[in-house]
Amino acid sequence: MDKIFADVKKAGKLLPLLADERRSLVLNKVADAVVANKERLLEANALDLNRMDKSNPLYDRLMLSGARLDDIAADMRNVASLTSPLGRVTKAKTLSNGMRLHRVSVPFGVIGMIYEARPNVTFDVFSLCFKSGNACVLKGGKDADNSNREAVNVIHEVLRSEGIDECTVSLLPATHEATARLLNAVGYVDLCIPRGGRRLIDFVRDTARVPVIETGAGVVNTYFDEWGDVGMGAAIINNAKTRRVSVCNALDCLLIHKKRLPDLAQLCYLLAERNVVLLADEPSYAALDGKYPHELLRHSAAEDYGTEFMDYKLAVRTVSSIDEAIEHIARYGSGYSECIITGNEAAARKFQTLVDAACVYWNVPTSFTDGAQFGLGAEIGISTQKLGPRGPMALEEITTYKWIVEGEGQIRK
Repeated sequence: MDKIFADVKKAGKLLPLLADERRSLVLNKVADAVVANKERLLEANALDLNRMDKSNPLYDRLMLSGARLDDIAADMRNVASLTSPLGRVTKAKTLSNGMRLHRVSVPFGVIGMIYEARPNVTFDVFSLCFKSGNACVLKGGKDADNSNREAVNVIHEVLRSEGIDECTVSLLPATHEATARLLNAVGYVDLCIPRGGRRLIDFVRDTARVPVIETGAGVVNTYFDEWGDVGMGAAIINNAKTRRVSVCNALDCLLIHKKRLPDLAQLCYLLAERNVVLLADEPSYAALDGKYPHELLRHSAAEDYGTEFMDYKLAVRTVSSIDEAIEHIARYGSGYSECIITGNEAAARKFQTLVDAACVYWNVPTSFTDGAQFGLGAEIGISTQKLGPRGPMALEEITTYKWIVEGEGQIRK
């Protein structure tokens, strides 16, 4: 594996020399290749799907389709069309002695990516890294190994046809040993980003000897305030919960002000149509009893709050004030995405100010926490840390900077 790391590092040193127009051209060709090779990509994906139980919450994340491959290609073309993040002067000054200083954006070099059953991440990471002049080492999960390998094969074919070192992107074996080696690849890997569940992220953070940007598990809450609109609330809650239950921005807990309990059944009627199981505390259970399908209504347990379900399940809790809602989020949230539904601007501003999360929404579903939806082309992950990038990470977030200093022979006294 040291040879793999060394080859990727060597390829990464050459990438910044490519003109941005050339990088965009290559990305568009890879997008075309994704569409042209749908059959082989889907065949590889079917091998992975056949090894996973359909009831597994990761099944939906693992699954590719013709439409999803079209979306992957479209995202890649979006990335290709974006302005290059490289060479931006973020600060400039001339000192009193005439020295000229410029702070200029540059690639990190080599980015390591560890992810689970998400074959779309293979293409997303490559497109963002390539556009930003970074080489990448990928370590996917064994559940998606066939899908990931065929995806990398498609990318390599385009790179070879363009005379570009295919080591620009390399896929490691889907083993625990490969993960350990990547996390200890000091001198080869400049930055590692984990993307997956809490166990994976905690392991990477606690084990890595290379720098890590921590992406977080998506334990997502929405608070329906006493001034919330019922029609708007029902649509937002349904979209946040059921658009895709297996993704990180899906809703896990609905907090409702006690004064609005009479409206709870109306807020949840769309969820019943999608067979969402509600895990309700005593006041909300009483408000829903007889008005929500009995087979989909259960009493909540303490562990339901703070759980990322990745399933058609939603915890419901009654609160007496916005302060109690904020306290709940502080205790059970993951710093990912939180939402308030209210017609009271003062309440919304208080919520947005005091809730500690990467993305805080007002009257908008958390399903929008996504790099492409934020106009970033794609995303390499959602950072929940505060040092460095926070929220959806794309081109700008995977560059660093260097100081360029020029003069005419000035000497420091």
